Amino acid sequence: MTKNVLVTGGNRGVGLEIVKGMVAEGYKVLMGCRDEDAGLEAKKDIVGGDLHVIEMPLDNESAIVDAFTRAEAVYGPIDILINNAGVLDDTQWTDVTSESFASSMQVNVFAPLTLIQQTLPKMIERGFGRIINVSSSYGSFHESLAGPFSYAISKAAVNALTVKMAAVVDNAKEDKEIDVAVNSMTPGWVHTRMGGSDAPKTPEEGADTAIWLATLADDAPNGKFFKDRKEIAW
Repeated sequence: MTKNVLVTGGNRGVGLEIVKGMVAEGYKVLMGCRDEDAGLEAKKDIVGGDLHVIEMPLDNESAIVDAFTRAEAVYGPIDILINNAGVLDDTQWTDVTSESFASSMQVNVFAPLTLIQQTLPKMIERGFGRIINVSSSYGSFHESLAGPFSYAISKAAVNALTVKMAAVVDNAKEDKEIDVAVNSMTPGWVHTRMGGSDAPKTPEEGADTAIWLATLADDAPNGKFFKDRKEIAW
């Protein structure tokens, strides 16, 4: 049976390449995007495959849940969730406001949490699931949270969210045999609208690890952080 994949921020950059890769692998892919028209425009460049555009703004919890509920009602349960969408606020820490910081946290952390809350319990119940949180080395304590203030902290929170949700999976495995995994990955510095023109990696290269994690067979790692298919320090 074909598995269903939801990719947030799937209409451009790394997200679009993840969508293309998962379509090429034969999955039914739901391209989550803030604006349906932008998603439909991006879809024009993808020939063939089972691809559907889902308008899913991530700045409001109720809107996320409503869009997700409609998507599952139409296309069936989500087997693989790729939390790719993100915002990069490079405001200096002295100028960060509670409102701007909350905006970064909403898209980068709270939205992934909301979607995990919608998907993970059902994945555990069905016995299969993959959740991939697209993070950043800027959110790594091992690299001293080297990125911009709001971005680095929010991505560190994404990594913490990954660890906590992976622990939920580990606890569930004590009671039943399941093939569920929650991991984080960093695409690296990618030549996209967010990464800028000086970035050395292509969007295709940035998407590779997410696609790899999403398509791993049995015995997938759980609660890890990856770059270029290699586990890295938190």
